[in-house]
Amino acid sequence: MNELIEILPLANSLAKIWFALPLVIAISLVYGATRHEYMSDIVIQSYRSLIWVVGFMAIIFAIIFLAGFWN
Repeated sequence: MNELIEILPLANSLAKIWFALPLVIAISLVYGATRHEYMSDIVIQSYRSLIWVVGFMAIIFAIIFLAGFWN
């Protein structure tokens, strides 16, 4: 039972990460639409910017995670 209580704050913060997914998708689509006119070009640009944003967020997460070990 104690293990479950220790994991609950982590589960709460993990659930908040799912709120970033629609935001990142919307940002990628708007960015792609401002760059191109045709739907195929918009989708390709949106996919590229989605990968870029998620990669950038992963790098920042890794830096913060590793900084936590030095504290």
